[in-house]
Amino acid sequence: MRAILIAAAAFIVMAAQASANPGYWKSEGWKTDFEKKEIDLGDILSGGPPRDGIPPIDDPKFIAVADAEYSAMEPVITVNLNGEARAYPLSVLIWHEIVNDDFGGKAVAVTYCPLCDAAIVFDRTVDGTVLRFGTTGKLRNSDLVMWDDATESWWQQFLGRAIVGDYTGTELAMLPSRVESWARFQERFPDGKVLVPTNPAMRRYGENPYVGYDESPWPFLYRGEVPEHVFAMQRVVKVGHRAWSLDLLQQRKEIKAAGGITLRWEPGQATALGDRTIAEGNDIGNVTVQRDGKDVVHDVTFLFSFHAFLPEGMIYVGCKPGETIPKPPVMCF
Repeated sequence: MRAILIAAAAFIVMAAQASANPGYWKSEGWKTDFEKKEIDLGDILSGGPPRDGIPPIDDPKFIAVADAEYSAMEPVITVNLNGEARAYPLSVLIWHEIVNDDFGGKAVAVTYCPLCDAAIVFDRTVDGTVLRFGTTGKLRNSDLVMWDDATESWWQQFLGRAIVGDYTGTELAMLPSRVESWARFQERFPDGKVLVPTNPAMRRYGENPYVGYDESPWPFLYRGEVPEHVFAMQRVVKVGHRAWSLDLLQQRKEIKAAGGITLRWEPGQATALGDRTIAEGNDIGNVTVQRDGKDVVHDVTFLFSFHAFLPEGMIYVGCKPGETIPKPPVMCF
């Protein structure tokens, strides 16, 4: 095992040295302006697949909730826009990572990075231009790097922010969404619609290609660090620059935070990253984050992702009497 870790570390170092050179990426045919950037190109690593090798869905197909046959605990990303509700099962998104969709009067990008367990929905209109997003096949801090079809700028999925190219510094608007069980979506929106594979034979839909990943000791191709007192792969509920450990929320069931925000947890949703069959994953529960009864933009993600992209962000955990008090950015709640 030690030899494997040493070999992996050596590979990461060599890959970082190569990728720091703009010519390394230009050789792949990118038209991206690599002179415009706000990050070190050496922080971007190839995740393996080529551009759109993980193919985004550009012409999504939906069916009525009543006609769908998803399992009760299966996780789905859900969005409600102007009275139109849609569900995007992770059993589909885990194979595509991006859905470019139009509904409820908005052009949206529904995104999912399995390596960060980050499900985020964006308005894909920027300065009046509707962008189509794809997968670069690259990772930064183990997170999906997207690209747009207008300028081929590269965007960090976790932040919704362009990090390389003409759009550098531009941020996409995040839209309120949930990751919840299929049963809960059915109950909330019986007249809603749900995404189904356009070609059911294209991928092994329903299967998890990252079996046991959420129990891994360390993230894939992650070179960063995590604070003391916490673990890289534990889940947190991210709300802006604050995050609460999912363990804490599971214990308390409800947390009232500053700014009028209420976080709630109930059982009944399977993890997409545990069992080989997604619907049979361990129960990690359903999370809602609301203010005045309305959903607030949030994400249930791995702690390392939150800390990597928001290193000054506060992470709240539960502390028992007599335990060592953690140091910022980790705090007792």
